[in-house]
Amino acid sequence: MRITQSMLSNNMLRNLSKSYENLGTYMDQLNTGKKITRPSDDPVVAMKGMNYRTQVTEIEQYIRNTNEVHNWMDNSDAALDKTTQALGRLRELAIQASTDTYDEAERKNIMEEAEQLKEHIIDIANTKVNGKYIFNGTNTDEAPITVDDNGDLQINQNTNPVTIEVANGTKLQANVNAENVFSEKLFDDIDNFISALGNNDQKAIEQSIGTLDKNIDNVINTRADLGARMNRLELVENRLNQQEIIAKRTMSKNEDIDYEKVITNFITQESIHRAALSAGSRIIQPTLLDFLR
Repeated sequence: MRITQSMLSNNMLRNLSKSYENLGTYMDQLNTGKKITRPSDDPVVAMKGMNYRTQVTEIEQYIRNTNEVHNWMDNSDAALDKTTQALGRLRELAIQASTDTYDEAERKNIMEEAEQLKEHIIDIANTKVNGKYIFNGTNTDEAPITVDDNGDLQINQNTNPVTIEVANGTKLQANVNAENVFSEKLFDDIDNFISALGNNDQKAIEQSIGTLDKNIDNVINTRADLGARMNRLELVENRLNQQEIIAKRTMSKNEDIDYEKVITNFITQESIHRAALSAGSRIIQPTLLDFLR
């Protein structure tokens, strides 16, 4: 077969074009840090990358959900702690007022503090976090306890659990059942204690100590249940953090380049390209003008 100058020139240009393409590919990889810039570069890598990214996105959403559950639980636990302190103070007042050394005037002074503690407990029951009442179940837009014009309490508690998905198929209850703590019986017991102080009824005051103890136990039991769920949440959170690390590492191995390898390939390709240009300049036949110089 006769090799013509045109064939040599076309082959040289085609090879140079391929060399430029390879240089461009390596340059794009170095600029983006990714093996591919379009799905057509490697459909397998692209498909796997989509699946891995979906997995990472799901895990990140679950982690955000755990933060929301933490917000509910931490604020609930802090509120229950303050409730325990308030009830503990009421019990101390009941023990003081039950002694024979206290007269009617002193018990009325204690009654004033007891009334303030009752208002404090109502405020705790109406705790609002990020615009939501955390002690009213799923009805987070309305206060669970209100006071009418006559000063009477109106308790409208929603006991539906607030559940948040923290993993695939795993939901945790974020709130506590306020009915177990801020019940109508609790405020009735406090009102009976306040009435006993106002009536200077020592026997009724002594009986209030036992009822306050029961209410304190209710709060402690509710905190214990909340604490168990908080511990489980930490376990779920640790597992999600590990899954996030593994998923991101797998995604990185699938689509991120090995910089040392790509840089080496780029330098090698650049040397090959320079050699091709040098050889091409010699292959192209000189023109008549080159001989006339």
